[in-house]
Amino acid sequence: MGQINACTDPHHHVDDAAGFVRAVERACNERGLRLTPIRGHVLGLIAKAGKPLKAYDLLDQVRDGGGPGAAAPPTVYRALDFLLANGFIHKLQSVNAFVACHHPSTAQHSVPFLICDQCHSAVELEDEAVVASLDARARTLGFMPQAQTLEVHGLCAQCVNGGAH
Repeated sequence: MGQINACTDPHHHVDDAAGFVRAVERACNERGLRLTPIRGHVLGLIAKAGKPLKAYDLLDQVRDGGGPGAAAPPTVYRALDFLLANGFIHKLQSVNAFVACHHPSTAQHSVPFLICDQCHSAVELEDEAVVASLDARARTLGFMPQAQTLEVHGLCAQCVNGGAH
């Protein structure tokens, strides 16, 4: 199996929301992208959540917090689209929620996620071998992959052991 690195730690790079936003600002500067105030605010809320955040919960937080820009759904969705397209966040399709990417300095990419059905944590499991294996298997079947979504549901170690997070 491929090398598994520290990105399997659910708090890797995202335990400090403000630091995470600064890392994304640096990545935007390096790539010639513009992290507008509303994009930065949405990103900060996602990073601060520490677990998957649904779009309407995010919209409520933007409205309640009096963040920059209009809090209309299209504004928040445009911010989410930008953050997704540039690899700063991931969308968990099975729970229709968003999480901060553990390594914002890389481009948009596919990674498997482990999602706890009890505490709702999501761990970004960076394992290039899993992604490459799925891609290679699809190609041997004549299928041309465009995107991958691999989400494994179950219970995290802390929930299995009855511990608090």
